[in-house]
Amino acid sequence: MWTTSAMTVNMSEAEPDHINCTISHEIHQYLFSVAYILVLLIGVPTNAYSLYHAWLQLRDKNELGIYLLNLTVSDLLYLASLPLWLQYIFQGDDWRQTEWLCQLCGFLLYENIYVSIGFLCCISIDRYLAVVYPFRFTAFRSMRAATLASAFIWLKEIAVGVVFFRHKELSRDSTNQSVCFEHYPMQPWEYPINYYRFAVGFLFPLGILSVSYLRVLRAVGKSVGTQSTQKTRIKNLVTSTIVIFLVCFSPYHVFLLVRTILERDCPFIINIFNYYHVSLLLTSFNCVADPALYCFVSERAQQGIQQAQEACRQALCCCCHRGQHSPVTATGTDSEVATSSENRKVSVTLLTSSSNINNTWVL
Repeated sequence: MWTTSAMTVNMSEAEPDHINCTISHEIHQYLFSVAYILVLLIGVPTNAYSLYHAWLQLRDKNELGIYLLNLTVSDLLYLASLPLWLQYIFQGDDWRQTEWLCQLCGFLLYENIYVSIGFLCCISIDRYLAVVYPFRFTAFRSMRAATLASAFIWLKEIAVGVVFFRHKELSRDSTNQSVCFEHYPMQPWEYPINYYRFAVGFLFPLGILSVSYLRVLRAVGKSVGTQSTQKTRIKNLVTSTIVIFLVCFSPYHVFLLVRTILERDCPFIINIFNYYHVSLLLTSFNCVADPALYCFVSERAQQGIQQAQEACRQALCCCCHRGQHSPVTATGTDSEVATSSENRKVSVTLLTSSSNINNTWVL
């Protein structure tokens, strides 16, 4: 799917399992390695926290916890495959593992894209029903309905992913290196799958996501009981969701469609290669965006982060106090902490007294 070394194979001498286009893209060794390391460093701890938050939601019998849990598991599975891709890049695009692992890593890549899209779509529908129809369609907002929807999404993507295990995904370049998940030009069996990905895996969920959140914004705008600060919070969440969805997934699917329709020779591949690979790289940042969007914007998660920040600040102030031995600093710190505690109490009271729209929106 991505490589860093120059691939040179004579078109007339290429064997069926060889990459048959000459492409030089050494710059990707630096771009992808840095990006993957950042995604690992940020994605693992944030998704671990998101997993904990999902467990809290499940404990409270909140159906959103099921969607959040599955979204986080999908991200963690993909993050687990990144060390193998990093090893592949550092070894100059020479896949030294088994072909089965190559197929598995490719499957986890696509699984993360389309499972994430599926659960983002489920969350958008759930929030749409909660805000626009808070007292109707309760059967669709139950733990049982969320479990069935989650099982359907996983089974659908696993069924599509089986295709990768039925075709050879390791090939040899001109230097006799093993190249994983590289088909330039595309194989004929990839065309129908790519059309399916674009239409069913991307375009249809994008339509559902857009309609759901536009209706949510309209309902929030007409709400009289919701405070202006809470309206701003919901609107920012909605806008961020759409932006992240478009940034992480739209470029890749646009170039995937272009490649599927027009890619038939090597000159076209060379011209589009860099754009296609950058768009593919953007999908990896979904692992970082998901926890930030659906975990850290919730009231309970924000309170946890504020408490952690408060603890760090108190520890820092305590260290400064010990170093300076100043009683004035200690008094000032105590008053600041007390004021901060009072502010949090007032904030919690305001959040508790907000309208049904606000209460159904917050995780």
